[in-house]
Amino acid sequence: MRTVLITGTSAGFGLVAAVELAKRGWRVIATMRNLERKGALEAALAQAGAAHSVDVIQLDVTDAASITRGVADTLAITGGFLDAVVHNAGVAAGGAFEDIPDAELRRVMETNFFGVMALTRALLPTFRKQRSGRIVIISSESAFNGQPGNSIYVASKWAVEGWAESLAYDVDQFGIGVVLIEPGPYITDIWQASPRIAPSGSVYRRWSENVFRAGDAHVAAKGRDPQEVAVKIANVLEARRPRFRNPVHRLAHFTHFARGKIPSRWLRRFVETYLGLRRVRL
Repeated sequence: MRTVLITGTSAGFGLVAAVELAKRGWRVIATMRNLERKGALEAALAQAGAAHSVDVIQLDVTDAASITRGVADTLAITGGFLDAVVHNAGVAAGGAFEDIPDAELRRVMETNFFGVMALTRALLPTFRKQRSGRIVIISSESAFNGQPGNSIYVASKWAVEGWAESLAYDVDQFGIGVVLIEPGPYITDIWQASPRIAPSGSVYRRWSENVFRAGDAHVAAKGRDPQEVAVKIANVLEARRPRFRNPVHRLAHFTHFARGKIPSRWLRRFVETYLGLRRVRL
């Protein structure tokens, strides 16, 4: 039975990916920071008749001790062998960069970037010993172009993509593959669960609030079922030679194409017009 460790499975892409892979016959180690939030996953697995293929364990990618325990627990369950890891755990913080507290900036980078690196480092000895393994990273269309009111999340995704593309050189000699999944807008709870920062005295307040409203309207109009991303994750894990970059959603394909081909100034003007931001500039 093929084995995979997935982070951030209490909701969103991680939850539906765990169910999809279990239905396909994978042994899934579903991890989450807070095990009190495992109810939604357990209910989805029960409905799919796939609960027997999934073990739920605690793992916080921002905590070194938790990573050590989580990797040890995973390898104990799988008999010391692991086919793949899916780095899905992610957080965000919305607002103008000047308004976002340093603690929030660091929280996003610790989860979305440093956490991915730390868990990968902990798993690489196993993958090297096996001379096999696949490292799948859930990135975002945010890695292709800047976005208003979303600077730290975008920065985390640009960072993880640059690191992943470089890591691929290191590990290819050991039969280890690195793959990026880059979703566009999907209906998950990351934005609703993320802080939106617009202090009452901020010069950006009116602009930021407009960004939040316009962003919600964009996701409501263009957002799709996250099951599409779950299927892409499973297909990438099962493909013999998957592509390194995998945009999911037609808007992600467009932004992937646009980067480097359309001048950044034109893209910014288009986004400002689409979101109605030029009407609220100082």
